[in-house]
Amino acid sequence: MTVKEVVVIGAGLAGCEAAWQIANRGVSVKLVEMRPLKSTPAHHSDEFGELVCSNSFGALSPDRAAGLLQKELRLFNSLIVQTADKFAVPAGGALAVDRSKFSNYLTKVLSNHPLIEIKRFEQLDLPSKETITILATGPLTSDNLSLKIRDFTGIDACHFFDAASPIIYGDSIDKEIVFKASRYDKGDPAYLNCPMGENEYINLREELIKGEQASLKDFEKESANFFEACLPIEEIARRGVDTMRYGPLKSIGLWNPKWGDLFDRENRLKKRPHAIVQLRKEDLEGKLLNMVGFQTNLKWSEQKRIFRMIPGLENAEFVRFGVMHRNTFLESPKLLHPTLQFMKRENLLAAGQITGTEGYAAAAAGGMLSGINASLLAKGQHPVTFPGESMIGSLINFISNRNQILSNQKKNKFQPMPASFGLVPELTQRIKDKRLRYKAYQERSTEALNGFKEILDSCFEKDHLLIKTN
Repeated sequence: MTVKEVVVIGAGLAGCEAAWQIANRGVSVKLVEMRPLKSTPAHHSDEFGELVCSNSFGALSPDRAAGLLQKELRLFNSLIVQTADKFAVPAGGALAVDRSKFSNYLTKVLSNHPLIEIKRFEQLDLPSKETITILATGPLTSDNLSLKIRDFTGIDACHFFDAASPIIYGDSIDKEIVFKASRYDKGDPAYLNCPMGENEYINLREELIKGEQASLKDFEKESANFFEACLPIEEIARRGVDTMRYGPLKSIGLWNPKWGDLFDRENRLKKRPHAIVQLRKEDLEGKLLNMVGFQTNLKWSEQKRIFRMIPGLENAEFVRFGVMHRNTFLESPKLLHPTLQFMKRENLLAAGQITGTEGYAAAAAGGMLSGINASLLAKGQHPVTFPGESMIGSLINFISNRNQILSNQKKNKFQPMPASFGLVPELTQRIKDKRLRYKAYQERSTEALNGFKEILDSCFEKDHLLIKTN
């Protein structure tokens, strides 16, 4: 039997995972990436899997939706999650990575794989219908290819605006003011905290609201809607006096050790700041710090002026200012099967944020499934769907034609979705305690995936490679 080659367009998280899964199953793959020949408004390098927003993959614990998704990906030898584990930095209960080492490692591993051929050019059109292709171009798909996708699907792409937080030099903060602490004193203190009094908070909010915005291009103004899970900090400020305090600037569970004995519990409220701006390490040494929740569309000069009002950041030096850009995604429930194949062309698959999943691990999940199915198609076998009891299966069901009824209802317009326990099927026996219920979801997922993996592995057992990362 002749095994066909697979083309993967885009070397983001989904594309990298797809290429890895395909090559690991003995199928040659051509990975196409347009950078550095053509860049995007959000990328800063030509390396694979560049994290353009946060450096966090979300909660680590499998009793959280993001953590369960990561656990499922590890079971299937996910390159993305293994690399995230390898270059993890302290982030409390979350999986955060040194983004530079992370993308550099992905680029080296894939570039050195004997079955992966790297091609650096802009893909201007969809390959022929005979070519097994994975579309993993992400939310920043180039204009030329976006038009071809629109012509192919017959449906205008959907848009939302995403934003990234500023990054500052760790040695430029005032450590006499900024303190390390974990919420409710749990675990090692992984975040740096900038405490704010009420007047400081009010003044910051006023300046955020008045701050001059970066201008949008004409074509962007027509569809300027924000993604609710990644609102600019100035938009959060506009929504109410205390909205930031109960969002990214919440101080609940954090007490400033510089204000006295932490074990004086009767007076702890006096030691809790009115609001707190948190900084998270971008690298293991803490040379670079991310301003958590401060994604923004303010002009760069305004960011420097306003963010230096935050106690401890008066002399902050910025490595990267926050940016906002338009993201594109497909109305996937009208276009994709749960195998991630297009209904109109079985040899064309899609993966990652362009399908309407949200989050890094979710992008890897789509890349993994599309890569597995592209490998099966290349070997003349039938594609598979993941068990609905798993987080991967539930997420893919939401963005596929199994959710078509929902997408046809105007009041429930299809929007990007992160991993969530709200997507998984109900348990046969109702469990009121949320912690126990989430644990039951995890156990059910593990059982379903172990059986599924045995069947899947048998499809590739004759020439199964399954290379492990070091």
